[in-house]
Order: sequence, then C-alpha cells, then structure tokens
Amino acid sequence: MEDSTSCALGSEEVTEQWVPVCRMTRDVLDRIGDKWSLLVINLLDGRTRRFMDIRRAIPGISQRMLTVTLRHLERDGIIKRTAYPTVPVTVEYCLTPLGMTLIHSVNGLVRWSAEHEPEIVAARSTYDARLEEPILLQPHDRAARLSG
Repeated sequence: MEDSTSCALGSEEVTEQWVPVCRMTRDVLDRIGDKWSLLVINLLDGRTRRFMDIRRAIPGISQRMLTVTLRHLERDGIIKRTAYPTVPVTVEYCLTPLGMTLIHSVNGLVRWSAEHEPEIVAARSTYDARLEEPILLQPHDRAARLSG
C-alpha cells in the first residue's frame, strides 16, 4: 500500500507512521464513546452546568465516575471547568469550542440509542434466551467427542 494508508476500518495494512495516529484515534474514541462521556457532552449542549446538576441528570453515575469523566473530558479539551471562590467552592462545566464540534455526532448517537431501545432490548432477550437453551449433540457429534 501507499504511504497514505490509514487506520480506518478495512485498511489492509498500517504503516509505521500511522501507528501513533491509530493509537490516538483509538484513545480519543475510547474517551468520547465511554459509558458516561456521551451523556455528559449531551447534557452540556448549549448550557453551563454545576457538578451536582450533571450528577442528578445522569441516573446511575457515581460521584467518583462523574469526577473521572469530567477530568478526562477536560484534559482532552472537550469541556471547560470553572471554579468560583465561594464557600463551598462552586464549580461549573461547559463545552469548549472543540467540544461543541462533537454535538451533532453525540446527539445523533444519543437519539439513535433512545429511538432503537425497544429493538435492542428485544434483540438482547432473543440472544440471551438462545444462550440458555441446552445444546443437543447429534449422534455423530457424540461419537466424535467420545473418541477424541
């Protein structure tokens, strides 16, 4: 392949110069696509929110996981953290200009998830039920298993 080989799906080869690009792409996608980041980014669309507002708006997220998620998003330049010298300290979060470039994609993924939840739940139930069915061995399978 040429030097312009990418780490995109379907690429047959990844050249040495693309290995760091692939690692960075994977790292960023892991961050943005983790369990909580999409929801946080979606919540901050066009708004500034305080820590507890975000926590209340995302059922099931622990204080620790929200803190870790916010720190990672801040480190990647996706959100901005502003602390005010009050007692107790007031901390607000908003999207950065870089974070705002994600809104269309993130909102699309969140919307798709919500719209297709019934289908996904049904597919999971069908799959899980199949796993619970006993495996019936055919006579030739049994003979092969006994002789092997």
